Amino acid sequence: MLKNYDTGIFFDEMIGNNGSPKRHYQWFYELVEQLTDTELREKHETAQLNFLRQGITFTVYNHTGGTERTMPFDFVPIIIPKPQWEKIEEGMKQRLTALNHFLDDLYHDQKIIDAGIIPRELVENNPYYYHKQVGGLDIPLKNHVFLAGVDLIRDENGEYRVLEDNLRNPSGMSYVFQNRYVMRQVYPELFFEHSIETLEHQFSELYNTVVSHVPENADPRTKPTAVLLTPGMYNSAYYDHVFLAQQMGMELVEGRDLVVKDDIVYMKTIRGLKRVDIIYRRIDDDFLDPEAFRPDSALGVSGLLRAYKKGNVAILNGIGNGVADDKAMYVYVPDMIRFYLNEEPIIPNVETYFLSDPERLEYVLDHLEELVIKNVGASGGYDMLIGPQSSEEERNVFRQKIIEKPNQYIAQPTIKLSRAPAYQEGRFYPCHVDLRVFIMNGEEAHVLPGGLSRVALKEGSLVVNSSQGGGGKDTWILTEGGHSHA
Repeated sequence: MLKNYDTGIFFDEMIGNNGSPKRHYQWFYELVEQLTDTELREKHETAQLNFLRQGITFTVYNHTGGTERTMPFDFVPIIIPKPQWEKIEEGMKQRLTALNHFLDDLYHDQKIIDAGIIPRELVENNPYYYHKQVGGLDIPLKNHVFLAGVDLIRDENGEYRVLEDNLRNPSGMSYVFQNRYVMRQVYPELFFEHSIETLEHQFSELYNTVVSHVPENADPRTKPTAVLLTPGMYNSAYYDHVFLAQQMGMELVEGRDLVVKDDIVYMKTIRGLKRVDIIYRRIDDDFLDPEAFRPDSALGVSGLLRAYKKGNVAILNGIGNGVADDKAMYVYVPDMIRFYLNEEPIIPNVETYFLSDPERLEYVLDHLEELVIKNVGASGGYDMLIGPQSSEEERNVFRQKIIEKPNQYIAQPTIKLSRAPAYQEGRFYPCHVDLRVFIMNGEEAHVLPGGLSRVALKEGSLVVNSSQGGGGKDTWILTEGGHSHA
């Protein structure tokens, strides 16, 4: 398996510096060593076919229109020992608690701004800050983030760090379950001997989290009705919406299936109108309600915001969460943890320099070729310099921009993302990985055991995104001793 496998200068999830497997991977390694080349190829094919049969696809849009693809799947799992995982869990709950406090504070008293910890203009110039629409609103459980997807990486020392927070509509949870399902079909032998945390009860956990957000004026005599609101089948994450709705036993609806009467939301059914109490929405804020946001939105429901403001319906995730998960706010999350919780961050950010500090500025200007420079206001990779891959000319342009507006930029070291073996085209080679951890938050926070490990399958690539040729791996949390019930 590891003939010609080179860990290089990177931290490897499976292989130690001495070239042999780490202790928690030893049994997996021994099992794979017993398989012939033919068996490995057959298993790899079976896994990909399984995904096709299940209809597990996402849509990639390019110049020729949309094409359906299956998420490439890699069978070498990411295995995380229980003690390590417990630290991640603690760190994720801590981070989400602070971010939730921050959102509630921003739309109410703004104590963190008054304390001088976060600059007012950073909030007010943010395009996702919807104070006009939802300022001062008290929402169920004071909970703005019912589901977060936090992306973690490991640096060259194997330390976990947060790369970004997704607090609006994090997708990908369905792949976590499908990866596990396919692994169990294709490699049943892996699950006999070893105790791997099960995903079995996670959907009822998610469902209970959704229905715990009962709006103030719901009818106390009936069980709350929750629906999942999708933009429809042309959305690239549509598979995710269908799967989650099915598994939670919740109606999947589009905007045209809902109507607001007397500030109450109803779903149209063949038996007439049925009241809706909770909407898990997978539509962006801007499109939710043409009355309150974009008047040209055909995806939303007219009058939805009025119903929300009156306490007649709950909307998950909250409106206006985007202000807390952009690049500039990311830098302040450790400060939020200190301010609201009076604790030190358990899982740190990637080191980030603000360039308003003259010493930092000088250092950054001298080391542009080693750093990543990002404009705090831009997203989607615009106005960004990746030092090691840049030309002198590009660096000179950026040097000027930074000198003119140092406050507009942040700098980060180029991180040596950790790697793990992947098996593709009949051989094993190292690929960069990251991990999206899903945190559900209702009356209390709960972390999905494992999460979505994403892998950059193109050799040498750093891009784990599925639209760029990235794939998924199953993520196993090893419980101590005993047998597997995965």
